[in-house]
Amino acid sequence: MSRLRSVPAQRLPARAWSDIAVLSALSLLGVLGFETSFGDYNFLLAGLGGLLVGTGIAVLAYLLRLGTLVSVLAAVLAYFLLGTPFTMPQQGLLLLFPSLASSAGLALGAVFGWADIVTLGTPVEAPYYMPVLPYFAAWLIALVGTMLASRWLPLRPRTVWRSSALLAGPVLLYLAGILMGTDEAYYAGIRGVAFAVIALIWLGWRRSQLATADRVGSSRLLRRKLVGTGTLILGTVLIGALAGAALAPVQAQRFVLREEIQPPFDPLQFPSPLAGFRQYTKTLADTPLFTVEGLQTGQLLRLASMDSYDGKLWNVAGVAGVAGSEGGQAGFRLVGRTIPDPPLVTSVAFSTVTVTGSGYADVWLPGVGYPTTVDFDDSKSSAEAENLRYNAGTGTAVLTSGVKNGYTYTTRAAVQQSYKDEDLEKVPVATVSLPAAENIPDVVVAKATEYTGGADTPIDKLRAIQKALKTQGFLSHGLASDGIPSRAGHGADRIDELFTRSQMVGDQEQYAAAMALMARSLNYPARVVMGFAPAVPDGATSVEVTGSDVTAWVEVAFEGVGWVPFFPTPDQTDVPQDQTPKPKSVPQPQVRQPPRSDNQSDDLLTAVEIDDTKKDDKDKAFTLPGWAWALGGIVGIPMLLILGPVLVIGALKGRRRRRRRTRGSGDTRVAGAWDEVTDGYAELGFQVPRGTTRRLIATEVESQLVGQAGPATGDIRLMPLAELCDHAVFNGEQIDDELVERSWNEALDSLHRAETSVGRLRRLFSRFRIRSRRDWSRVDLSK
Repeated sequence: MSRLRSVPAQRLPARAWSDIAVLSALSLLGVLGFETSFGDYNFLLAGLGGLLVGTGIAVLAYLLRLGTLVSVLAAVLAYFLLGTPFTMPQQGLLLLFPSLASSAGLALGAVFGWADIVTLGTPVEAPYYMPVLPYFAAWLIALVGTMLASRWLPLRPRTVWRSSALLAGPVLLYLAGILMGTDEAYYAGIRGVAFAVIALIWLGWRRSQLATADRVGSSRLLRRKLVGTGTLILGTVLIGALAGAALAPVQAQRFVLREEIQPPFDPLQFPSPLAGFRQYTKTLADTPLFTVEGLQTGQLLRLASMDSYDGKLWNVAGVAGVAGSEGGQAGFRLVGRTIPDPPLVTSVAFSTVTVTGSGYADVWLPGVGYPTTVDFDDSKSSAEAENLRYNAGTGTAVLTSGVKNGYTYTTRAAVQQSYKDEDLEKVPVATVSLPAAENIPDVVVAKATEYTGGADTPIDKLRAIQKALKTQGFLSHGLASDGIPSRAGHGADRIDELFTRSQMVGDQEQYAAAMALMARSLNYPARVVMGFAPAVPDGATSVEVTGSDVTAWVEVAFEGVGWVPFFPTPDQTDVPQDQTPKPKSVPQPQVRQPPRSDNQSDDLLTAVEIDDTKKDDKDKAFTLPGWAWALGGIVGIPMLLILGPVLVIGALKGRRRRRRRTRGSGDTRVAGAWDEVTDGYAELGFQVPRGTTRRLIATEVESQLVGQAGPATGDIRLMPLAELCDHAVFNGEQIDDELVERSWNEALDSLHRAETSVGRLRRLFSRFRIRSRRDWSRVDLSK
């Protein structure tokens, strides 16, 4: 077996190292712009990891003489294999190695992270794959920039525009940090000036060198260059700090994408919580819904705040904003553990409770006050935390996947400070933009005017409405044990009936809905809140909440105070009987009467029965266990990334060989044999000259082969094949198939012996290459 002389390792151009260093520094300045979105510095570790992986793979691929396609494939493989410890160590195996969850997160973050980050509440803590965004951005910029600095720029005259091409990636990364951040910039002046200074100095110093001068001339040029650099730095700082402030003053509000893109979540896709009020009082009255630990005596559990009324339902829409308040936030946003601060809340205390679900099954997340953090304790529930949406204006949290049996979460919340009526005498209602309350019955407007006739201030008018409803009305849930029927619902017809019947009869659903409409008719910002009011025994650490604890109340916003609660539901349940004497009638035979139909509408809201019966065994489909899916993902994804490119490149190389061997005239197919063998040697890492004769190419390649002949193989020679191809191409005679096969047999035999002699590593790399002939020696490493 013949031996091959080792090919010298390719060195990275000296000037490329400084280019890569500048590229990395500018990219790091761009990554720092993501600080306002993430809040802590976990993003910085991900960004640094992306820079290291992208730059390292690009440099290593150049040293190993890998082609562009193979380098990109190797970088993609390294992206998945090395990204877990930088982005999602908790999802990895032993915090370092990729798992199915971390591999999926690396793919999801690169694709969907750009859309998620502009719709999430800050700081961004969910979904779990969000740190992948700075990792992917830095990895891509570093990979492309390093490949340009090492492969493209050294082979061409160095001009300003060619050097500027390397700055495109860091500039895009810097802009991404601005557009995807928040109104508060992260050291914008310092980062901007540093970016400009580094970029301008690098562009000036990395231009093509002038003609060689003597020592005196070189010293003079160096002094001028240093003076020019100092002047450039001073001018950049002055222009950026002084002229920039005058020509482009700081705007009151920065342009960021999260303020321009509406959140995709729509609470109207779920039924109104208040529409199911009677389901709790009738169907679930004695059913344990959840257990609450840490609840204080008198505290209420908030379920949902409803601020939109269309004549049929009070529903959840969301506060559009608070005039003059920077804390106003609109709509439901995907949040992580940390919850955005609510507007219009004055709190002097915090409360921490732990809720464990049992019989409760809905999307609205119960809690106390206005939560600041939500921690899902169970590992299964932690995965569902990515579905948590929160409306900071209304204090309403939604778990879009639904709160399931066994879910446990701990919430720490700010509790609204309570005020006495005399403290609110001179306080006006707040200027809050709420959805319009439509189709308010006329009787509601009339009763609001009647009840508030002697009141002047907003608090006096609201207390007068509350007092009238509590003292003149009666409580009934429409149960069989109640003294008088009470129809469910709070649409315009039901509210009209509440006031037009001889006696006001209803429960929290009707009274809270009616008072909120009255307040709206007076142009007061009012909303209906539904929740639970369990009785907490003295000294109890936990309490079990059932459906009978459901309640509803009204909140009105006061300027500088917050949302003040009102409870208009009466406590009286015994409705007085009509005292008007009835005329005597002739006794009639007793006939069994049909049941009353007053409660028929209550049956409109019935519990949905889910058929849990199992299908026959013949309908069951075979499903793989979870460990099989996990093992398949851990092993299958890396194998696909490794074997997939090999199979594709192998198919392309096979197609290239068949076309050269079978298409065209005889002399063309003989020339194809020469092209095949020279391409094969180039793919094995040999220096194959270009633009010269076949004999010179054969001489150059043979000079790289050791002329020691083994007893079985003999010397590897290319000169006979070069002479054969030259004769076939230039003699002008018709070339028969026998000569074509002979040339191809010699070419493939030479290539096969070379492949078996270079060693396994170089032979493995050749499988990834698909190139035409290359001349590595033409690269000038001194530039």
